[in-house]
Amino acid sequence: MSQVPTRLLRGIVLFAHGSRDPLWHKPVEAVARAVRQKQPGALVACAYLEWSTPSLEESCQSLIAQGAQDISILPLFLGVGKHAREDLPELATQMAARWPTISFQLQAAVGENARLVDLLADIALG
Repeated sequence: MSQVPTRLLRGIVLFAHGSRDPLWHKPVEAVARAVRQKQPGALVACAYLEWSTPSLEESCQSLIAQGAQDISILPLFLGVGKHAREDLPELATQMAARWPTISFQLQAAVGENARLVDLLADIALG
């Protein structure tokens, strides 16, 4: 009898720069709520590079504690500067080393997504 492959439970980390201003977090948290509305029960967490909590490590740890075996990290950066090019890949490598049984995927920054660029153009045009 062949064994049916089990699907890995997926977690999503919405990764943003961070700010000391608590109001700055509202759009990131709104995206997390929208993900949960589109997919009830989705394991999604926000994480921040600096000046804010939780960190990427804390968010990954929380998702893993909820059963995530596959974690997708989505950088909520419009530009692809040093943080997206260097800092985040290094952090993702650290997460993979810390949890070697968990699969981590680092997505492209949202600013590189043609759908977002098109949406921003529509918004600019009013």
